[in-house]
Amino acid sequence: MMDDFPLLLSTLYDRAVRLYPAQEIVSVDSDRSLVRTTYETTDGRVRRLGSALSQRLDVKQGDVIGTLAWNNHRHHEIYWATANTGRICHTLNIRLFSDQLVYIINHAQDRVIFVDLDLVPVLERISDQIPLVRTYVVMGPAASTDLPNALSYEDLIADIEGLGSWPLLDERSPMMLCYTSGTTGNPKGVAYTQRSTYLHTISNLANIHIGSEDNILPVVPMFHAAAWGYPFMGTAVGAKFTYPGPDLSPSALTHLFETERVTFSAGVPTVWLGIQQYLMEHPEVDTSSIRAFLCGGSAVPRAMIDWYWRNRGLEVLQGWGMTETNPVASVARLKPEMHDWEFERKLDFLETAGLQVPGLQVKIVDENGHELPQDGEAFGELLIRGPWIAAEYYNDPRSPESFEDGWLRTGDVCKITPEGYIRITDRAKDVIKSGGEWISSLDLERALMAHPEVAEAAVVAVKHVKWQERPLAAVVRRPGAEVTESELLDHLRDRVAKWWLPDMVVFVDEIPKTGTGKFDKKVVRDQFSDVLLDD
Repeated sequence: MMDDFPLLLSTLYDRAVRLYPAQEIVSVDSDRSLVRTTYETTDGRVRRLGSALSQRLDVKQGDVIGTLAWNNHRHHEIYWATANTGRICHTLNIRLFSDQLVYIINHAQDRVIFVDLDLVPVLERISDQIPLVRTYVVMGPAASTDLPNALSYEDLIADIEGLGSWPLLDERSPMMLCYTSGTTGNPKGVAYTQRSTYLHTISNLANIHIGSEDNILPVVPMFHAAAWGYPFMGTAVGAKFTYPGPDLSPSALTHLFETERVTFSAGVPTVWLGIQQYLMEHPEVDTSSIRAFLCGGSAVPRAMIDWYWRNRGLEVLQGWGMTETNPVASVARLKPEMHDWEFERKLDFLETAGLQVPGLQVKIVDENGHELPQDGEAFGELLIRGPWIAAEYYNDPRSPESFEDGWLRTGDVCKITPEGYIRITDRAKDVIKSGGEWISSLDLERALMAHPEVAEAAVVAVKHVKWQERPLAAVVRRPGAEVTESELLDHLRDRVAKWWLPDMVVFVDEIPKTGTGKFDKKVVRDQFSDVLLDD
């Protein structure tokens, strides 16, 4: 029998600090200044913060600490100080509406909130509605604020002895609270545990292949699903970090790519589409250090994968996951026998959600819950289970709607190919049912964004007198482009069935986004819901 030693993140952390003390952590601060430090120096700050949590903030094991912050070195320190000491880090999505922030702060029962200096006004507007918060810790230079019981982060960790060793925790104890983006109803909380995050870290490291020679720049926010796990994965292998801070513009990100020689990054498609446009306009930008990036959060356009490979030699890895999956659950990696294929054939698999990460199980079921064949033709709702998949929502009566017999109902409509690749055809709520036939909005979006003059496209169902629902496409042209509705419909004719063609293409300046950067189709549907009824 093997030792039943608990799966704790602190064991991964301690190894990294001991073996890679000189490894760098580079961070853009709220004032846009560059902070350059090391694992060893950061460790001293993490240990002092661990002491301050108990001695100066009276935060006990199991208490919840909120963060309203960008991707930076202080946020990194909070991640590790809470995980290593048994506190719970509750990352607050800065893009949520005020009433949603109030809800999740009160629901999680945050006792202390750490806030970046430029985000203080967000909390000042709602501080009278979150009575359980005892203290606010401002991360940056000292500044006046109307927040009650506010103090400086640097003052908090100054002149205090750091913890010498981490406590031996229960591996099933929670270490992070992440909430869904709340597009329908109040956001739902998911409690990540020591065990779930440890297993997610180890399995995804084997799947993604990053190591101490890498320099990781997480564009995906640390306030969304643990930055897809990269603060934990990168630290575990001793990788360099480059945290971009508040400026996520293509010019700022590509500057960091060049100057810091970033090798791996992660972010949502809208970010990479913006960077693609910037690189097309600034071909002199050097991206040669980057070997790959993970792209997820919504469907990755095939044309974008193709462009980055052909023009920049960059491998785009499409990933899929949810807040409920802690968070990465599948990645589109090619199998060995596929590497010699023509690139167009490879794209057929690279544009999927990929293969489930080792340790997880998936299946698709019909509307009656019957399992469907994985033949690439049958499609149904994707169900998933495994040791880092949520079993319920945190203190929420809506759990039975999403969890059934040990499986998470994802709400994604999928096919699974005979090779095991998950192809998401739609969100269940976004499938278009026209005259009894199903139309995939995601497939239409992919086809539209393959047009060289289209920057973004969102397809939604709108009401129709005869067919009940018909597709409408909201399209953002690339700068300087003049593509017309008829040209786009002609572009689609050879790519989709005739009855899939949108009844209308509307050109918009931008497509509304959720707090996590996905297309907010609810807003688009509400805007155009009745447009065809006027005909």
